[in-house]
Amino acid sequence: MGETFTTEIQARYRDINLAGHVDNVEAVRVLDEARYEFLRFARLPGLPGDAVGLLHGLDDGVSELVASQTIEYHSEMRFVPYQPFLASLWVTRIGRSSFTVAAELRVEAGGGPAALWECVNVLWDHTAQSAWPISEAVRADLERYAGEPPQMRR
Repeated sequence: MGETFTTEIQARYRDINLAGHVDNVEAVRVLDEARYEFLRFARLPGLPGDAVGLLHGLDDGVSELVASQTIEYHSEMRFVPYQPFLASLWVTRIGRSSFTVAAELRVEAGGGPAALWECVNVLWDHTAQSAWPISEAVRADLERYAGEPPQMRR
């Protein structure tokens, strides 16, 4: 397995429902926030100069769009004030113009995954209004974080 990106996402009061646990929709929001940090803002090892985010090498006018998401919940996610969620992310598939990011979401360090997630991202060229073929440089960056898909129950 390649490298894995791990980040903390602070829990918010709006994340909980009347039962006192994190709402299933909010768990997806937490994972999406971690995905966005991984792809756009993280200072990842091995990136050139001041580059940030796994997609630092995209051409101007190219962004990632979510094509699909799959999530499995494995345990209840109770809200604990000031205790961030821990998300670990990696890349499981790289296609011609799309790639899949996988994640494990934990409520606490050392705990098992509360949720497993896969998100297919399509690179979109807004000027051409078409899918953007992944360049060799971007592909090489994605491959640094390549790993196996999470073991989902499906």
